Amino acid sequence: MAQIQANGIRLEYEEFGSKTDTALILIGGWSVQLTFWPKPLINAFVAAGLRVIVFDNRDVGLSQKMNKFPATSPFAVHVMLARVLKTRKLTAYTLEDMADDVGGILDGLNIQKAHVLGLSMGGMITQIFAANYPERVLSTTILMSSTNRAGLPRPPLDLSASIVFSGIRRNEEASLRRSQHIWRKIRTQDGGYDEANFDSALSATIDRSYAPAGRRRQMEAVFATGDLRRWAKKIQAPSLVIHGSADPLARPHGGLDVAANIPNAR
Repeated sequence: MAQIQANGIRLEYEEFGSKTDTALILIGGWSVQLTFWPKPLINAFVAAGLRVIVFDNRDVGLSQKMNKFPATSPFAVHVMLARVLKTRKLTAYTLEDMADDVGGILDGLNIQKAHVLGLSMGGMITQIFAANYPERVLSTTILMSSTNRAGLPRPPLDLSASIVFSGIRRNEEASLRRSQHIWRKIRTQDGGYDEANFDSALSATIDRSYAPAGRRRQMEAVFATGDLRRWAKKIQAPSLVIHGSADPLARPHGGLDVAANIPNAR
């Protein structure tokens, strides 16, 4: 693993495959670290002839933490004002800033164009990046994501509350228990998980980086950015939207709305 100076901050990244192959950059979701991406998936992409780049989004993992900014509630007045006014100036950052981070990583690696795959919040970042940097995008793949449009069905209230109102003063043990609780609610119930391996992987993630304030600021960024349709409608690249029909967190309606708003998406 290594760090790169991108968009004015330090971002942790790792790459796989040949530098001469066509690039694929994977953008993780809310609070997700680059270690989340399954190695068999990465290996399959490499076997298909792709140069795969994974990275920690700002404020999580080993990337730079934006600790000069407070971690407040996503329902704070300044966050809501940023959403209404469509401005990047009232919060620590927005998803548009995180999309610029993606461009910074590609710049740092001297990659002109790449396939872009985003998961959940990463799928939101993908929509903005593809709209703002059309000349750099070969294709987009958007997994379990949304246009973030008001009025779309939301997750069950107890699940939303456990995520949105997660405390930043928890210790690491409490954070692990909370993560176990949330992932057991949102994972595919018949997915064949090995409980011991699952808990071990979560524990390793927290050992690698424990940054609850960063998770909160990322949540603020999602709320502050608001409706993404103004970006989705501008996407020119071939686009594929993938969504699980039983997803309780990123409801399927979100994926359907992404596909409906990106021209010619599948």
